[in-house]
Amino acid sequence: MSEEQQEQQFVEVLWEDGSIIKCEIYDVIDFENKTYALLIPLGEDDDDTEVIVMEYIDDDEENGHFQMIEDENEWNRVCEYVQNLEDEYLEDEDE
Repeated sequence: MSEEQQEQQFVEVLWEDGSIIKCEIYDVIDFENKTYALLIPLGEDDDDTEVIVMEYIDDDEENGHFQMIEDENEWNRVCEYVQNLEDEYLEDEDE
């Protein structure tokens, strides 16, 4: 994902049930030679906000799309990696 694409803060993603969800791009991470986006649905209460993790597929230099993570093992590894990043961030803030 280019720097220009990262500056775009909001995207619409097609959800499993066919609905379109408008999300803010919270972060983009690289893990195991793939790129993943952490998305926060707009309009959610801060206390109940769940982060959506989707794979980012770069179609070409100009375009890309988000894709659900279908493989349960991949999903678990990505979630564990994101959790570790969050834990490290919180530890750094405490120091």
